[in-house]
Amino acid sequence: MRDLTALPKAHLHLHFTGSMRPSTLAELASEQGLRLPTALLDHDPLRVAGTERGWFRFQRLYDAARAVVRSEAAMRRLVDEAVADDAAEGSLRLELQVDPTSYAPYVGGITPAVEIVLDAAAQAARRHGIEVGVVVAASRLRHPLDARTLARLAARYAGTGDGEVVGFGLSNDERRGDTEAFGPAFALARRAGLASVPHGGELLGPTHVEQVLDHLDPDRLGHGVRAGEDPRVLDRLVSAGVALEVCPASNVSLGVFEAAAQVPLRTLVEAGATVALGADDPLLFRSRLVDQYVIARTELGFDDADLAELARGSIRASRAGAASKAAMLTRVESWLAADGTATRA
Repeated sequence: MRDLTALPKAHLHLHFTGSMRPSTLAELASEQGLRLPTALLDHDPLRVAGTERGWFRFQRLYDAARAVVRSEAAMRRLVDEAVADDAAEGSLRLELQVDPTSYAPYVGGITPAVEIVLDAAAQAARRHGIEVGVVVAASRLRHPLDARTLARLAARYAGTGDGEVVGFGLSNDERRGDTEAFGPAFALARRAGLASVPHGGELLGPTHVEQVLDHLDPDRLGHGVRAGEDPRVLDRLVSAGVALEVCPASNVSLGVFEAAAQVPLRTLVEAGATVALGADDPLLFRSRLVDQYVIARTELGFDDADLAELARGSIRASRAGAASKAAMLTRVESWLAADGTATRA
């Protein structure tokens, strides 16, 4: 078996706060005299019931982690460490998702918050030798007018290079908010050339996937695994060319599936969907990007050729330029062509 850390890949589903190293969380909390919930300090991955109460527990812990990020220095540190960690796992490109409203009070507003992340991303890309784009994400828990404000801000920094905004997202509890009401914000983002990358189809099923398709016109769908429950909806996704950012470990941690073996990755791939594996929030789920490929190999029966195709999917679904994608795909072919008998899993 070939070394999955050496497999060239793109990482398209990683949240800013959720990317934080546990050691960084503990250090920042100690510096500020903040007491963290014991669940954030455990080495084991978070596990919650697939209910609104379970999601509330997840959100409470996420908010506690986010509360330690209270300065420009802390924000820059998180970006640099996220990029360094991804580079060490074979990522050639990272598209990091951030909601700047969470950090705006500590750095003078949402515009400085975005600019800090973008500048840190550009610097980290040079330092660690991978491409880094940023996805600005609105929250379903906020008013849709706030999403429009963020979309206009994201559009000001639109591009495909390092330290530029490559996409516009919508995160948080899928059961909250009116999907259609966020449509105007996504229309603004699309007009600026940004990718539409909302979450959908994880906590809610195929009906919600169709709502996202109808109103947000996604290029990629964060998660989307529940589309596997309805062949018609899955076929619609495939026909529309919507890539799926599948995060097996977080699906299990959030109670969407009881075990990793139940994640319908094979169903999605066999239907023709482009799939990019993502780590989502490794701080809480204790599972990074390579771990998702390990799950696909050990729990879902994907061989090295299958895993290479997942890596290709992540690259193709990214916002990298054409020449960059071609170079990355060539490196995937080199990985697959190499003798895998002497390498580790």
